[in-house]
Amino acid sequence: PPTDVPEMPPCSFSPEEYKGMSKARMMEIRQQNCSPMTMKVTYYKEPVFIHQGYMQWLWDVDGRRYLDLFAGVATVSVGHCHPKVRAAAEQQMKKLWHTTNIYVYPTLHEYCEKLVSYFPDPLKVIYLTNSGSEANDLAMLMARLHTGNYDIITLRGSYHGGSPQAMGLTSNAAYKYPIANGLGCTNTMCPDVFRGPWGGSHCRDSPVQTTRECSCAQGICMANEQYIGQLQETLATSVPTRIAAFFGEPIQGVGGAVQYPKNYLKQAYKLVRERGGICIADEVQTGFGRTGSHFWGFQGHDVIPDMVTMAKGIGNGFPMGAVVTTPEIAASFAKGIHFNTFGGNPVACAVASSVLDVKDGTQKVSLDVGSYLMVELAKLRDKYEIIGDVRGKGLQIGVEMVKDKTFLLQRGLIALKNILEKPHCERSVYNDWITNNPSNRSSNRLSPLGSYHSLSTNRTFSARSR
Repeated sequence: PPTDVPEMPPCSFSPEEYKGMSKARMMEIRQQNCSPMTMKVTYYKEPVFIHQGYMQWLWDVDGRRYLDLFAGVATVSVGHCHPKVRAAAEQQMKKLWHTTNIYVYPTLHEYCEKLVSYFPDPLKVIYLTNSGSEANDLAMLMARLHTGNYDIITLRGSYHGGSPQAMGLTSNAAYKYPIANGLGCTNTMCPDVFRGPWGGSHCRDSPVQTTRECSCAQGICMANEQYIGQLQETLATSVPTRIAAFFGEPIQGVGGAVQYPKNYLKQAYKLVRERGGICIADEVQTGFGRTGSHFWGFQGHDVIPDMVTMAKGIGNGFPMGAVVTTPEIAASFAKGIHFNTFGGNPVACAVASSVLDVKDGTQKVSLDVGSYLMVELAKLRDKYEIIGDVRGKGLQIGVEMVKDKTFLLQRGLIALKNILEKPHCERSVYNDWITNNPSNRSSNRLSPLGSYHSLSTNRTFSARSR
């Protein structure tokens, strides 16, 4: 093995020895009995067989340790098998696993009181679900019933789920099927200041900006004005005069950690409300302190949405989601009956409540470590032609690969094998960008990552140059 790879930071936790099914047998079952999608997303040439996790670490069946920068698709928010979260789950499972909302049980009400304290007025009513897609489905229904309007606007490149309803919100061909879906959903231009037609060197709320030139005066962003103009064009030509809602992630997740110009969402919300629509923030990836500066991503845009959807980090990997909205919107929805068998079950509420109780500076860790990591990655961008952009906020970070910096619109063809086979786990959904979404407690143990990336990029770039 190479001797120039930085050593992994020490870890005092000892995983159990794996004595289960063979790797060959697992792959047979994966191919024959599991959903074909599991093979489609088995990205590694040599699959990783994960056996156990603890905090920011994962171990495979051979005992190899990984620094997890993927966090189960940005889901593990406070660390794998966090002692406080595990203890809360075990304690609740000794009392009550499941009942019904027809009865009153403490964990539901204790959790709702706790979660709502993290929101500004008037966001005070909570609906509990089991996933982000389910939460966004519910938000679509509530928005249409409350406004009496049907059309919903989302941004190109967005991901809001893969259910038949949420598929319409999602603007990514890879997640769409040739069936009727998302009637009444319209996508408008994403204000991507790197790949889009407009952008500059002061647009983002981030320690790292694009390398594009900018001549805007203080407090003026011409790129933002152009992208708002595109939204105005969509409102004028593609939807009725009255709409139901605007869905937006504070930072696009699956789309590539795309950040918008600083005032884009504030101006977009104003335009949408003028058309009778409500504004919905999809915090499935950005929520619970991931962006570092704020607990919710929308707070970094200085806006208050009418509805917030969330999942992933809410339960640190336990299946759970939520919709938080205003009493006024909730009253409109109460005209019918809405029921969710598993939403807000006692174990889910106990787990989610314990996630909020973890007080070990995870949000500050996201800010400090994420800022450090982005600055280090930006140094690699300045050094190598194949790195076009580094972007993000806190521990939601994207690195975009390009063919070369002159032709940004051509998708990068770089092979990521060298990066992906190092002892850390990252996300690489597309061929041209990587996102680092570690748990919010990754601390200074991420410090070797810049060296890993530098080494991997240097080797790959050298190979491509030969």
